Formats: sequence, C-alpha cells, structure tokens
Amino acid sequence: MGDTVTGGTPRAWHESGSLEALRDLLRAAVQVRQTVSRRAGLSEVELASLEELSLHSVGPAALARQVDVSTAAATGIIDRLSSRGHVERVPDPDDRRRTQLHLTESGSAEMRRHLLPMFTRLAALDADFTAAELAVVERYLRSALDALDAVIATAPDDEQDQPDQPDRSQATTSSNVTDR
Repeated sequence: MGDTVTGGTPRAWHESGSLEALRDLLRAAVQVRQTVSRRAGLSEVELASLEELSLHSVGPAALARQVDVSTAAATGIIDRLSSRGHVERVPDPDDRRRTQLHLTESGSAEMRRHLLPMFTRLAALDADFTAAELAVVERYLRSALDALDAVIATAPDDEQDQPDQPDRSQATTSSNVTDR
C-alpha cells in the first residue's frame, strides 16, 4: 500500500487544478450522455450511434466498431433508430451491394434539441480565448486524449486472456450485420 494515498490514487499523482478540472469534465461528460439519452428516450449506445453518424455516414459494421458493440447488436440499434426516423439505410454510392447509414433530419434535430444549448455556450467560451490560448488548450486536451487512449489500448494482464466481454448495447436481436 506504499504506492498509493487515500482513495487509491497513485502517490506520484499530484492533482493540479487542471487535472481536477479535467477529471470533473470527464465525469460531467458521462452525466451528459446519460441525461441526454434518458431525455431523448434512447439508450446510451443509440445516442453514441447518432453522434457518430452526425460526423459521417458509415456502414453498419463500421458503426458497430465505432460504438463498440457486436454487429448483431448494431442491427438492433440501427433498426430502433430507423423506426424512429433518425437513421436511414441507403445504398453505398461506391458499391451498391453495401449499405451506408445516414443521419436523417429527424436524428439531427433530436441531437440539436438536446445539445445545442451546450454547443452554443462552448462556442461563446471559445470566442473568449485568443488563438494562442486556444492552441495551448487544444494541445493539453489532445495530450489528455492520448493518455486516455493509452488506457483503452493497453489491456491489463488478467483481461487479455478473458473471452470477449458481453455486449453493452442492451440489443435484443440476434441477427448479424455486415456492410452489405
């Protein structure tokens, strides 16, 4: 126990104001996703799917990878979002055998309805900083993201030998999805 202090924090960890603020931001991000998904009547993975599709159209298998669910679970997610009018399946323009998923106006409106107030405040906050200050903030946040990615990419020894973890999507379908 010599390597940790109260609460299990590594002894070498010095929680500066910026690290404390980052921890608070990460915690709030989880709460925002939970709150928005509840208000929208979506599961968290359905909301994450809409967020991904708001950035770019992808095939079903790619969406499954991006939101970390099985392709079978992705089918249920896509079906539920499609039945609500938030997502549509369209032929891939480069390969008509494949399907692309597009966020519909309904899906985009659902996202805006819940997230626009936050984005408006963040844009105003951004405008209060100089270009040089924003460059420092961006460098810090990208480095913090690298630290988070290192945790994701490195499996603990006891996890490497475990079978795949259960699907967290709460999907009830067992059909399989491909990008076809």
